[in-house]
This record gives sequence, structure tokens and C-alpha cells, in this order.
Amino acid sequence: MLRTLDLRPSDLVDYSGVLPRAALDVDAAVEVVRPLCDAVAARGEEALMELSERFDHVRPPSLRVPAEALQRALDELDPELRVAVEVAVARRRQVSEAELGASRTEVELAPGALVTQRRIAVGRVGLYVPGGLAPLSSSVIMNVVPAQVAGVESIAVSSPPQREFGGLPHPTILAVCALLGVEEVYAVGGAQAVAMFAHGVEGLCRRVDMVTGPGNIYVVAAKRLLKGLIGIDSEAGPTEIAVLADATADARLVAADLVSQAEHDPSAGAVLVTDSEELARAVEEELGRQVEVTRHADRVRTALGGPQSATLLVRDTEQGLAVVDAYAAEHLEIHTADAERVAARVRNAGAVFVGPWSPVSLGDYVAGSTHVLPTGGCACHSSGLNVQSFLKQVNVISYDREALRLVARHVEVMAAAEDLPAHGAAVSARFA
Repeated sequence: MLRTLDLRPSDLVDYSGVLPRAALDVDAAVEVVRPLCDAVAARGEEALMELSERFDHVRPPSLRVPAEALQRALDELDPELRVAVEVAVARRRQVSEAELGASRTEVELAPGALVTQRRIAVGRVGLYVPGGLAPLSSSVIMNVVPAQVAGVESIAVSSPPQREFGGLPHPTILAVCALLGVEEVYAVGGAQAVAMFAHGVEGLCRRVDMVTGPGNIYVVAAKRLLKGLIGIDSEAGPTEIAVLADATADARLVAADLVSQAEHDPSAGAVLVTDSEELARAVEEELGRQVEVTRHADRVRTALGGPQSATLLVRDTEQGLAVVDAYAAEHLEIHTADAERVAARVRNAGAVFVGPWSPVSLGDYVAGSTHVLPTGGCACHSSGLNVQSFLKQVNVISYDREALRLVARHVEVMAAAEDLPAHGAAVSARFA
């Protein structure tokens, strides 16, 4: 089911060119979504309704979800599911509060020379929650909670309308919004939701400063197209899991975790990195058994058999670490002897799950960490969505006369070196 790539003979310094990846042509998708976004900008609500009919096959009775529909969804939420959601919210909030840190930092560089860094929350954010193959109500938690902790004053959520729910988003998504106190929710999906947030729609939705949340390639393309008009968190691609494992790993658990992420999407990536051929064979056997009995078997089988998934054979854990750092997985599990020590050496991963009792599914829901994570190798330079994602750093510079005098000549000299004499004159004028 998983193809095998033998990297043991390789002496590569950079493995990025030989690793399995999902094909994701965002540039082509940008040209697909451009006219949709332009239509929303030009025709607003009329265009949103047309696009809902075209892509979601339903015309919502109201693009903004009525307050009574939110409350009804919360009232009808399964009690056991509500408890689970409340636990997930409490844990994510606790971790988010730790992420918040100090609201300002002051540095006195000399008497009368003060630079203050203020952390100010983004004013208004639009949070996108997918509702396609899987209605990701957990993504409401992962987007809303850190935004609330950061102090964002205005939060709007959008999720695709569902024909089976009368043109409203999935009721669990609505229930979680209500539980978190989010009153502004839209039945708008896909690229058109990003366009609605970015441009604003008169009489319906005020424009936002930032859009966050995962979505399909067209959501990603819309975020790329409109970046600059709005801030974005990332261009998230299909989900992915990498497992670094040795002979001590339990093949049954490794296979279960690979299957768990493969059920997200036929394009999901599942990668096993191991120095044990015996474990690789055992995992393959387990996959054969487990895929046959899982609900989304066809989807999982497509993902595991795709070019984005593979078993990578390595010489030892040392080479394995080099490979997983090059892969920079969204989710990385460590199933090795002394897993804590190995995990501490990982440099590139969206989230690292240590040992057999820390599956990725835990992080998807109630671990307290974020599940909105960088994909496609972007974990080598980017972090997952967190409180800091919703905060801007503003420098406040306050110098008195003597403090400026001490460095005035430095400014004049540097300005002259850059052939910007007016820069220097702006300083010297104060001492004329």
C-alpha cells in the first residue's frame, strides 16, 4: 500500500528533492478563483448567493446565520460531545494564555532613550472553518480561542452551507461557535468566503484585517491572491503525518496513526521513516488489515497509495532525523527508544508527538496545542496558529534632547552613506 524508498545508500546533505510530496498547483488555482473573488468584490451578496448555488448546491435562506439557529444548535448538541468540546476549549485556552506573554517590553538604551514594544491585537479577523469531506468543528476552537485570548475585538466565522441542513453550516460547527460566544457566523464557503472577508460586503459583512483557518486548494489560492489586502496565517495544503520509528515501535499503533491522517483527504500525506525493515513490513501488514475495516477505506487507500505517501528506509535514527527535518512535517510522531531525547533534536515540524501515548489525534482535539499547522515543508520557517499570530508588535520610540544628541552624528553619517541627506538634516535641524 505504501511505496518504499530506500534512502540508506544516500549521502545527501539535503533530502528535500527526494521526499514524497502532494502535488499542489496553487498558482493555477489562483487563476480559477480570481474571477470569483472579483465577482464578490463587485456584486457582493448577489455573487455570494450565486456561488453558493454553484459550488455548494444550496441557496442559504440567509448568508448570516441567525442567532436562534446558533442557539438551537447548541441546545441540541449531544451532551457527551459538549463535554468533550468544553474540555478541548479549556485546554486550548490554558495553553493560549501561556503563549500570550507580556503585553509590552521596555528597553532603556541610554538615559532618555527608550524603545517600547507594544503587542496589540489585530482589530477584526475572519476565521474559516472547512465543511467538506469533514466538518471540522474542532477548527472553530483552534481559531477562535487564541484570537479571543489575544484580545481580538471582532471575530467572524464562515463555513460552507450544507444542503442537508437547510443551507446552514454543519450544526456542530454552529454549536461550537455558540459555546464560544461567537455571534457573527456566515454560511459561505470556499474562495468566496475569503473574498467576502477581504473586501467586505455592504449590508452583510464588514471587511476584516486578517483571515485564518485551513481549507481546500481554492481557499488557499484565495488567501494567496488577497494577501496584502488582508493578513493571512498560512497557505495550508493537504494534511500530512510523518512517523520516525525504530524496531521498538508498535506496528499496530504506527499503522493506526497513518490511517487516522489519511482519512482526512485523498491527497493527505502519510510517511513512515524507519531503520527497521521488519517494522516496515509489519506496518504494511497492519495497514492492509486496518484499511479494510475503516469507514473511509477508499479515501484512505487513495492517500496511502499516492505519490505523497511512502515508507522511507534509513540507516539509523541519525539519518532518520535528517530526513524528517528535511520533510518538515505538519505532524511528526516519534516512536523510538528514548523518544524524548530524539524528539528534542527535531528542528522542523509543526507539532511533535512523543511516544506511543501521544497520537496526532490527541493534538487534533484536546491536547491543548493548535492543530492549524504549517504543511508542505513550511514548518522549516513557520509556526502553527497561536496567540502571537493575532498580535502585532508596535515599536514606540521616545528619545529626549540629550539622548538624540548622543547619536545624532551616527544618523548623519549613515544617512550620507545611503545618499539620503534629508534624513541627516532632519536630525541636525533640531540642534541648529
